Amino acid sequence: MTGLATTTTTITYREAVREAIRDAMLRDDRVFLMGEDVSKGLLEEFGPERIRDTPLSESAFVGAGIGAALGGMRPIIEVMTVNFSLLALDQIVNTAALYLHMSGGQFNVPLVIRMATGAGRQVAAQHSHSLEGWYAHIPGLKVVTPATVEDARWMLPTALEDPDPVIIFEHAALYNSEGELPEDGAPVDLERAVVRRAGSDVSLITYGGSLPKAMTAAAELAEEGISAEVLDLRALRPLDTGSILATVSSTHRVVVVDEGWKTAGFSAEIAACIAEEAIWELDAPIRRVCSEEVPMPYARHMEEATLPQPAEIVAAARELVGR
Repeated sequence: MTGLATTTTTITYREAVREAIRDAMLRDDRVFLMGEDVSKGLLEEFGPERIRDTPLSESAFVGAGIGAALGGMRPIIEVMTVNFSLLALDQIVNTAALYLHMSGGQFNVPLVIRMATGAGRQVAAQHSHSLEGWYAHIPGLKVVTPATVEDARWMLPTALEDPDPVIIFEHAALYNSEGELPEDGAPVDLERAVVRRAGSDVSLITYGGSLPKAMTAAAELAEEGISAEVLDLRALRPLDTGSILATVSSTHRVVVVDEGWKTAGFSAEIAACIAEEAIWELDAPIRRVCSEEVPMPYARHMEEATLPQPAEIVAAARELVGR
């Protein structure tokens, strides 16, 4: 018997994020949105008490969000870009992440912080950082990186149920991308990676805004007879090492794709995990495809040359397979 097909809707990543916020606010009166550049239409629907468009003071409104979470609310804090979150590092790293520990387990901070990350939009160096790896370094935080419209829609409900701080990094270049959103979708596990494309010759391990590039590279490799598996990490903390080791054991060759810089970057954490736990599974050295070690240029052709691109991923995979 053939099962019924799942009904889907074509939606943009941005619309999926907005739908997730709206649904959360309808379901729970404790949820409110606070920050800069808040989502269109929500102020008119929910009013200024639950949609708080704040002044440009990240430390202040992140701190207010921490206080609200401690007081029993479920705040969603929107920091316009990861660059601006540096102005709230003390609140995020020294307060939100540590409060449960510093209070001897008495006080959780059920806070969700959303922020745009990444380059590719010609907004120059001060608006193009990929610093999610910094935050993944911090115990007490969960760090997730939705790369599809489905994850953009369904990661937020799970994050809001978490008793501890969750940071959702949305790659800015994905906002206008479109995808199919199943109408029977449900909240997703924030601790599990997922194979987006199965393969047997080489694994492309990535997350966030680099996933579409890895998928493009995998399609190009298939035309050459190279079967590439694409693993979307989805979460950087906690890191699903089991899925990483499983794909390594399957293909025995790995290319890590990370828009962050290579030096002390998150790609090094993935490579170290493989080296420590699965080095004897490898038939070739691990390759990393990362951004060039420069501040992000403004000019489009220079920005594109700085970022990881499908052609570089294809070249690295081809080298590992020996073609």
